[in-house]
Amino acid sequence: MQIYQVTDPEFREYGRIVKGIDFSELLEGLEKTPCPDDVIYVASDPELEKLPVYADLQRVVYGELPVQIGYCNGHNNKLNALEYHRSSEVNVGSTDFYLILGRQADVTDEYTLDTSTCKVFYVPKGVCVEVFATSLHYAPCNIGGKGFRVIVVLPRGTNFDLDEKHAGGEDAHLTAKNKWLLGHPEGGLPEGSPMGLIGENITLE
Repeated sequence: MQIYQVTDPEFREYGRIVKGIDFSELLEGLEKTPCPDDVIYVASDPELEKLPVYADLQRVVYGELPVQIGYCNGHNNKLNALEYHRSSEVNVGSTDFYLILGRQADVTDEYTLDTSTCKVFYVPKGVCVEVFATSLHYAPCNIGGKGFRVIVVLPRGTNFDLDEKHAGGEDAHLTAKNKWLLGHPEGGLPEGSPMGLIGENITLE
């Protein structure tokens, strides 16, 4: 599968590179977090949110909206699912990593998406990207089997537990606050997770 760079023109419809913010302390803090053999996601890490970069992200990227800083770490080389939010997501890694991205415009009226429409992007260590709200994404993929550590910044409350049950149409794909999910049948998701991905469960390396 072709792999694009985030500096390539193809990335422009999926996201942008965030410049002008110093992420050095944040990446030092990220290196202290676990990197398991599977994948761990922490929506909000109080220690990371104490760092001065929190205010920069809130002011510059999110227009003073309350935000949360968490991380997604581990080992993964498969697509497994795609999710989207009603907001952009900011990612920066202390390792190189891949992002497999889809477009919300390619989601059908039945809330399915053919994985052949997805693109893979290489994100170098220390390069911060904003993944647009219209881009479907999921856990990063590691490079060379070495694992990944990736910061995840979102509006506060995203991916927190829902307060009520949801069913029908797009609502049936809401699995956490501000998180709509399309799973792949071979993705190993928990029983009852909403499906929607059609085609190959994309595997890298």
